Amino acid sequence: MGVRTVAPVAAHAFFLLPLLMVAGSVVAQPPYACARSNPATRYYGFCNSRLSIEQRAQDVVSRLTLQEKISQLGNTAAGVPRLGIPPYQWWSESLHGVSNSGPGVSFNGVLRSATSFPQVILTAASFNPRLWYLIGQAIGTEARAVYNVGEAKGLTFWSPNINIFRDPRWGRGQETPGEDPMTTSKYAVAYVRGLQGDTYQGGSLGTGLKASACCKHFTAYDLDRWKGVTRYGFNAVVSAQDLEDTYQPPFRSCVVEGRASGIMCSYNRVNGVPTCADYNLLSRTARGSWGFYGYITSDCDAVQVMRDNHLYARTPEDAVADSLKAGDIKITSTLHKKLHSVR
Repeated sequence: MGVRTVAPVAAHAFFLLPLLMVAGSVVAQPPYACARSNPATRYYGFCNSRLSIEQRAQDVVSRLTLQEKISQLGNTAAGVPRLGIPPYQWWSESLHGVSNSGPGVSFNGVLRSATSFPQVILTAASFNPRLWYLIGQAIGTEARAVYNVGEAKGLTFWSPNINIFRDPRWGRGQETPGEDPMTTSKYAVAYVRGLQGDTYQGGSLGTGLKASACCKHFTAYDLDRWKGVTRYGFNAVVSAQDLEDTYQPPFRSCVVEGRASGIMCSYNRVNGVPTCADYNLLSRTARGSWGFYGYITSDCDAVQVMRDNHLYARTPEDAVADSLKAGDIKITSTLHKKLHSVR
């Protein structure tokens, strides 16, 4: 595919989360890899819980064909029946409660809904981090319950939205904690710890996740459509100081203190470079400086936007290669289908 060899942690990030979910599973109703009902899986290294997560991830990657690897890059990951690996849906939403707005949750069985908490900007106005933690904790518990009864196809929830909200013309500002970087940072830490199953103080997450949080949209993103400028083609011109003082602190806190297992790169460019193709942002900053150890996903169609709107990539294949080189991201896009024709 013309894509460089990547570091072990980054290369296997796509397979790390499902293995962590196995470690935290409590009910056998939904599909899990390494199910005891399939005796063949006992011989696979990735099913051996005595091995490290890195060893297990390396083992499963080594067993996949090229096409099987490609099938795992999108948000709708195909199953690998010959290895006992079921399909997985990475895209679910839980900004202020488990939602069926994404393809991961259905509410079409015994459960018809989940608890809907106030919009985040209202919750943040309480300035009560313990409350934020308890809401995240409740959402994480309900997320696991929805999965356990078979009404969710995954346990990766693309929340919280921790963009800085300073322009009231942005139509999604209610999803965020507001305009203050410190408040937004504290909210990110509390919510992520609660949802993923950590304690309020942090540091007790271990190797299992109750559910997976994903901090979005990385970074300097607060526009949908204004006077002909859309989020798909917007170039955020941000000084190094403003980036460091305003836009990055919530994401740094989300990763370093909250230990979030996911990050979503945004549609926009920052100083001319699409965030989903920015090696300095995704690899040097998030993975390198902050020690991020999880998966990176693009926003929906953000990789395709790199070609169609930003004109940054010449071909669809170039856009995919740029994103993989920048941060080994999952490609939530119709563009993912084009990968299956690449040899």
